[in-house]
Amino acid sequence: MLYPIVSYFRFLQKATNHHGIHSPFVFQFVTQCLYDKESKSYYNDLKRYRQRLLASKEVITVSDFGAGSRVFNSNTRAVAAIARHAGASFKRTKLLARCVAYFRPTSVLELGTSLGIASVALASQDNTLVQSIEGCPATAEIARRYFTEFEIRNVELVIGQFGESLPKLTKNNYDLIYFDGNHSKEATLNYVAMLLPTITNDTVWLFDDIHWSEEMTAAWEEIKALEQVRVTVDCFWLGFVFFRKEQVKEHFKVRL
Repeated sequence: MLYPIVSYFRFLQKATNHHGIHSPFVFQFVTQCLYDKESKSYYNDLKRYRQRLLASKEVITVSDFGAGSRVFNSNTRAVAAIARHAGASFKRTKLLARCVAYFRPTSVLELGTSLGIASVALASQDNTLVQSIEGCPATAEIARRYFTEFEIRNVELVIGQFGESLPKLTKNNYDLIYFDGNHSKEATLNYVAMLLPTITNDTVWLFDDIHWSEEMTAAWEEIKALEQVRVTVDCFWLGFVFFRKEQVKEHFKVRL
């Protein structure tokens, strides 16, 4: 647990707000999306979905194929506890939903459905189709049931481990990909390599918990160095990657 704390103080020493950004593209993204404080109608849907999970009395046995949990000591977990401690926070889901509203992707890929909290945010715009992969059948079943209850029809749930499922999806082009399933360096970089062929000039990648551990930070640095990557925005708990060839290669650290 010590590494994220130390990493955060290092981040604060180098991070800036919109006043320190001289790229028009990034400045507009930061001011009109990341720093947008206006209330949105779709926030209510995100809140209701999350509250419904927090009120659940169900207990499930999960299959954890990632880097493990810092919160749970057992694979037998209450759905409400998963939603509270392992699911995307309300602040994070609001930001994800704003990103979808800002970039208007029609095709989104999510690595790591869990209970579907972030999935609902990614699917908050009607013209967006989200394909979401989840390796744990138990959590995927909860997500599937709640998608039906909340009439969320633009999420296609794929149950299977990422390494097995991704090769079947790499023939597609994705406007936005959200990486939130396996917090290990090797796995993250493997998924990146598999998904690079799916990018277009306007594709946006979002990486969750890029400073979760030393190896996740190392993975983030390797991603930044990729030839195809032009611009990155490090918000500490979330990293944005852009492939716009018209941009000079730049990396930003932005406080939220």
